[in-house]
Amino acid sequence: MLWLLFAFGSAFFAGITAVLAKIGIQNVNSTLATAVRTVVVLAFSWLMVFIVGSQSQIDAISGRTMVFLVLSGLSTGASWLCYFRALQLGDVNKVAPIDKSSTVLTIILAFIFLGEPVSAAQIAGVAGIGAGTLLMITKKETDIADRKNSKWLIFALLSAIFASLTSIFGKIGVEDVESNLGTAIRTVVVLAMAWLMVFVSGEQKGIKSIGKKSWLFLFLSGITTGLSWLCYYRALQDGLASVVVPIDKLSILVTVVFSWLILKERLEKKALVGLLLILAGTGAMLV
Repeated sequence: MLWLLFAFGSAFFAGITAVLAKIGIQNVNSTLATAVRTVVVLAFSWLMVFIVGSQSQIDAISGRTMVFLVLSGLSTGASWLCYFRALQLGDVNKVAPIDKSSTVLTIILAFIFLGEPVSAAQIAGVAGIGAGTLLMITKKETDIADRKNSKWLIFALLSAIFASLTSIFGKIGVEDVESNLGTAIRTVVVLAMAWLMVFVSGEQKGIKSIGKKSWLFLFLSGITTGLSWLCYYRALQDGLASVVVPIDKLSILVTVVFSWLILKERLEKKALVGLLLILAGTGAMLV
């Protein structure tokens, strides 16, 4: 059951990542920030490959495995671009719950494409996560500025959809390859996609204007992302996607705690109830 520990490790590092990234992209274009931090993730991922010695297995990767690793990388890139744009426009406490609601779609896709069973407890968990997410993202009536700028919601929803596809493609892609190597290969795809978007939008000119503080937090968020990925795909390799994914989404608790301590973002009573429902729903899925 070692994969359970990796799944919880993934949740912890993913929770920290959201807060670090929020700070790092405050004065940086979100697409450029995504591309910059992916360089750190790539370096970290390949370092782990050479540490465990799995680079020699590259030639043995089948065409099918490579296709799903590439698809996983593309969906990850799309999810990141949407997620960090949403973080730039909205509060972490609102964006994170929507991103974590990708669990619901992942459960459905795992049932359809991977043949993983869905229990009554998991159905109840889906309902809890859905209800909790709605409570956490409900706007205050007095928050006029937030009502006018709801673009973050669209990007957050797209992030959740692509994150679900990432889990399914990733599960298939790491079945026949060492997890660290699989993570490193798909990160190459994410990096290429992110920088392509940077040059298409002409945002590469903004590199010179990135401040020291932003560089530091983008670097730190890249490291924690790399750690989260390595734990996540190691867990996926040995465990059920329908169990690993809900555990990973417990990162929302870490995110909320750190956003309260560092960003001073506080939860309303309604949002707190929503968080408890999400945690209860996630726990039900582990039964």
